[in-house]
Amino acid sequence: SGESGAGKTESTKLLLQHIMNLCKGNSQLEQQILQVNPLLEAFGNAQTVMNDNSSRFGKYIQLRFQKNTVRGAKLSEYLLEKSRVVQQDTGERNFHIFYYMFAGLSSEEKEMYGLLDPSLYRYISGRFGTQDVAQRWKQKYQEVCNALDMVGFQEQEQVDMQAILAGVLSLGNVTFEPEERNGSVKVSEASRGWLKAAAVINVLRQLVCCVPCPPWSPSVSCCCLCADARDSIAKVAYGRVFGWIVCKINELLAENVDPEVELSEIGILDIFGFENFAVNRFEQLCINLANEQLQHFFNHHIFQMEQAAYKEEELPWETITFNNNEPILNLLLAKPLGLLSLLDEQSAFPQATDKTLVDKLNSSFKGNLHFQPGRGRVLGFSIIHYAGKVQYTAGGFLEKNRDTLPANVRGLFINSITPLLSLLFTGKSLFLLWLAGLLIFRCPRQHSLMMLMERMYSANPHFVRCIKPNSQKEPGVVDSQVVLLQLRYNGLLETIRIRRDGFSWRPSFEEFAER
Repeated sequence: SGESGAGKTESTKLLLQHIMNLCKGNSQLEQQILQVNPLLEAFGNAQTVMNDNSSRFGKYIQLRFQKNTVRGAKLSEYLLEKSRVVQQDTGERNFHIFYYMFAGLSSEEKEMYGLLDPSLYRYISGRFGTQDVAQRWKQKYQEVCNALDMVGFQEQEQVDMQAILAGVLSLGNVTFEPEERNGSVKVSEASRGWLKAAAVINVLRQLVCCVPCPPWSPSVSCCCLCADARDSIAKVAYGRVFGWIVCKINELLAENVDPEVELSEIGILDIFGFENFAVNRFEQLCINLANEQLQHFFNHHIFQMEQAAYKEEELPWETITFNNNEPILNLLLAKPLGLLSLLDEQSAFPQATDKTLVDKLNSSFKGNLHFQPGRGRVLGFSIIHYAGKVQYTAGGFLEKNRDTLPANVRGLFINSITPLLSLLFTGKSLFLLWLAGLLIFRCPRQHSLMMLMERMYSANPHFVRCIKPNSQKEPGVVDSQVVLLQLRYNGLLETIRIRRDGFSWRPSFEEFAER
């Protein structure tokens, strides 16, 4: 754990390499496990203002052993930031894979996928990079292709996957305009070419029919509805591709042993770090909630369980106080009046707006020490997290929390001309995704986090606390104040004290007697 850019993903890769080395083997399975990370980073990581390779999802890797030999692995992913596909703030980029494709595909391959100059695409904001950066992305693209081959993806699957990604980019350039004759909406003349390029998605042609325009609604509102539906399709298509990649990885890495054989397990959690940007949205609330829960989990094991054991043993002990973030979790998770419960309640009302949500939060949490109403004209609120105060912009909260796709649009996906896209929306595929815990139809955010914490509390944890040395993403520079702030809010100063004053070595009686 640690804040964004502190080195969690890099530490995870080193830890995996170390464990594979300790197995003293060089099997194909072990190599496949190591190849999973560059693949996931390409599709699940992106550049943010805090981190050039920021994980925009959480992953839990379970390694299964039999007599010190790796027999299989399983990957679980949490809370992919799908909204990044259609929108990025200043100084940020879309997921790496889009840039890798532009840099790594040949001219013939780009023509096959209908890809033009990267500066033309709205979903990557016309930003590409310098020649040096493009060369590095070209190498990364080759690494992704090698990883896909190593893990076991078929050539046609790789072609279909890239066709979908190219279609998503073209989809973002499709715009809408009012139909003069009857007041309905049509694809604008200027973006007809993009519609043709996005034909791999094969849903926009009927999209206008799927978005009903009430007779009292101005045509400009219908254009916005169609644009929202377009973005929803792009997000869902990318999310399903990502989930399919994880499912394929799990199929290929599954252990091939007798079910009666008992396997031991090491699990590694690499989750997005605490974030506080100039503009913080629904995604940052989910990320920071996950970090609040991990901090509480840390406190529970390091302070509460530890000191309870000393008390039970009747050892002389002066209680060490720590910054307990339970009141913040109650603010966020309590039922029926916690923030997320109120968000779900408002999401169930068709007439509710982001403003009615904020009004509800302001009245419900008036006087709460960890909640502050928004100031000025920005619709939002602030939460005093364990790591500091974060101001959230409430625009889009209800839409993102609902995270729905109309059934008729799903039907269009199933009838897609691209076999892989059709597969991702058929009953069998959805069932497999659901079995893998990758697809939750209702409240994906709460259910996903609940499953994660259940896994955490059933394990015997070891904590790797990553500390960010400076805020400028500079190597070899240590900012003492930045480091000290993290040591304080993470509870590491109190941790050092309880380790120094307490009893950190716990031998069994047999070990003690033998020694």
